[in-house]
Amino acid sequence: MNAVLVAVAVMLVLSLLRINVVFSLAIGALIGGLVGGISLTDTVNIYTEGLGNSASVALSYGLLGAFAVVISRTGLPNAVVAVALKIVGREGDTKRKALSKVLILLIILIISCFSQNVIPVHIAFIPLLIPPLLTVFNQLEIDRRLVATVITFGLVTPYMLLPAGFGKIYHDILATNIQENGLVVHDGDIVKAMALPALGMVIGLLVAVFISYRKPRVYKDSKLTVNEETSDNGLSYTRKGIIISLIAIFVALAVQIPLDSMIFGSLAGIIVVYLSGVVKWNEADTVLTDGMRMMAFIGFVMLSASGFAKVIQETGDVETLVQGSVNLIGGNQVLGILLMLVIGLLVTMGIGSSFSTIPIIATIFVPLCLELGLSPLATISVIGTAGALGDAGSPASDSTLGPTSGLSVDRQHNHIWDTCVPTFLHYNIPLIIFGWIAALVL
Repeated sequence: MNAVLVAVAVMLVLSLLRINVVFSLAIGALIGGLVGGISLTDTVNIYTEGLGNSASVALSYGLLGAFAVVISRTGLPNAVVAVALKIVGREGDTKRKALSKVLILLIILIISCFSQNVIPVHIAFIPLLIPPLLTVFNQLEIDRRLVATVITFGLVTPYMLLPAGFGKIYHDILATNIQENGLVVHDGDIVKAMALPALGMVIGLLVAVFISYRKPRVYKDSKLTVNEETSDNGLSYTRKGIIISLIAIFVALAVQIPLDSMIFGSLAGIIVVYLSGVVKWNEADTVLTDGMRMMAFIGFVMLSASGFAKVIQETGDVETLVQGSVNLIGGNQVLGILLMLVIGLLVTMGIGSSFSTIPIIATIFVPLCLELGLSPLATISVIGTAGALGDAGSPASDSTLGPTSGLSVDRQHNHIWDTCVPTFLHYNIPLIIFGWIAALVL
């Protein structure tokens, strides 16, 4: 029995049964290691060693949460809610609310897309933007599963298609690993190869918006959706607080982007707010702790996912899985492409990172694609799509953990059933179909 299949299956089943994702990953890694012939002691040691690979990521998200809470103390989120409520209106105007719903979702979509290339902050915008808007979502009766699919689309599709920001990193990893295995990649090849898979993502988004989640969904208003230090109307803020918060965000970006460090970017923003006096130094410990607690879940999942990935790689069963697929293919292009995409889905679902999946699968997939007689563009499409598959829908992916961190602050949004399952259904299925078509026609 293949250790990769067993480990991923155990992790997914436990997650669907609402077992904590961190525990699900740890148990999946343990069982996968044992099935792969690794002793219990060695499996634990490998898993523990793998945890260190995401230590900086975990700290980054912890400080990002702290920065988000510090910004919330300036009153900026309250100002956002106040403006949004004016747009929405409180008088039950159905037409106005429908237009407001479209506008807000469009703004979230644009910001999500821009977070990958124009201002490459990835999920850093979510704890700043989404929690304050929960009150507005409740007012408009927006299904939060729709918001999750919109955000995940913006976090995944741009890096798949566009060679800018995180997309440039993904394209560089893709090109480097393919070329190292004997296939030349020219400028513009990746964009051409990934155009059809990206179209599949667009279709998945349209299905979510106009079919799956178009009906209103009622949520309870909670004090967690509005800053605790509000006035009687719940929307207190000052001009000084808004100015300081905007300066802090600018400074955080100015430090984060050139240094490529979310840790020091968040730290710089926090220092700006405290030096301004908007938030007092004697409140620092409480505020920072509250913020880190908000994003701690993501950090722990990332740590556990790194340990899971390390165990999977050490079993050597990714290669075994591919070799078994080769024997099953028998030179059949149609079946071969499908099996490679499914393998990519399984690997990414387990480790939670499309960027980390490419080096694992490229070594095996490039020779296999050449053996099947696929063109260079078709090969790029298969490997690029196989890497991206599972990023949407994986319990361990920051593309799903990010939306959940913002939408679940009032505990009315479940990570697995309200983020992972909807994004899996709406994006991975179209990705397989359109990646399959792209590889056959290119």
